[in-house]
Amino acid sequence: MASIAASSVSADRASARPRAIANWLFAVAMLVFAMVVVGGITRLTESGLSMVRWDPVTGIVPPLNDAEWQAEFAAYRASPQYQLVNAGMSLAAFKGIFFWEYLHRLLGRLIGFAFALPLMWFAVTRAIPRGYGWRLTGLFVLGGLQGAVGWWMVASGLINRPSVAHERLAVHLVLALILMSACVWTALDLVEPRRRKLAAWVAPFLLLLALQIVWGAFTAGLRAGHAADTWPLVVGRLVPPLASLIDDPLSVQWLHRSLAWLVAGAALLVAWSSSKVGAGRRAGTVAALVILQFVLGVLTVLHHVPIPLAAAHQAGAALLLAATIRLAHWTTSEAAVR
Repeated sequence: MASIAASSVSADRASARPRAIANWLFAVAMLVFAMVVVGGITRLTESGLSMVRWDPVTGIVPPLNDAEWQAEFAAYRASPQYQLVNAGMSLAAFKGIFFWEYLHRLLGRLIGFAFALPLMWFAVTRAIPRGYGWRLTGLFVLGGLQGAVGWWMVASGLINRPSVAHERLAVHLVLALILMSACVWTALDLVEPRRRKLAAWVAPFLLLLALQIVWGAFTAGLRAGHAADTWPLVVGRLVPPLASLIDDPLSVQWLHRSLAWLVAGAALLVAWSSSKVGAGRRAGTVAALVILQFVLGVLTVLHHVPIPLAAAHQAGAALLLAATIRLAHWTTSEAAVR
């Protein structure tokens, strides 16, 4: 990978292909988005602990006959989740949860190939523009780290507890969204070179959005969406009895809901102010997505966290982040009026 990073140093302008590399990065970002959505469904169906081994190479092949399924099921039956939560589960039901975790890991491998092979091709053909070799190598390393963090998360639920640690789940989700955002930002840099500094709103709004995403992950990991099923009051109060804002399901849900108001208000303000200086559809997309995301969150709570709504809510968070990255990058272009 060091040679790939260094190859861009000597790439001349004639051989560089910034548009092709940008399109490739956008495609990788879409794959990461798909993995985030499947990861959300994996958590909602409590499928993440169905595969109790991490086999990066041989694990790409699922069980192909009854004997292999029985062996996989026997390994799962030794896990805390089966013994404490799913005792008596049938093989057919196990195959159902196995499917989502297998698909999630398969997407991870696909992303690895979809990044590594084109990266090597662009390096060999000297298509990487000057200065981008190290950035692309860094993205590849970040993707590999994401796989390791995924197993670190799963491992937390294989000893003495029937679920993964929600803090590790949050790290796994945030790292995936950082990877997706970095791919989008780098692709935009390739086709829309930055000329200005970031707008003042970018850093504080992204921090607020990051906090909301973290507490959304806590909400999913703790099944805190089931702690209260009313809106706008929580168990009949604006502020329910609070305990730990990290470990108590009701308190975590309340904070996630409270941050939603701040995120929605801030996003609409950002969209309005950006539209005044020519952001156009970029600003409108952020506004539309934050409204949709807010509504999805409310509906998810009111309907007792059905999987389709909850999965759409997590997908909405990723889309809102991507739209925000796109708008933030636009503020650095010559088209942005100051």
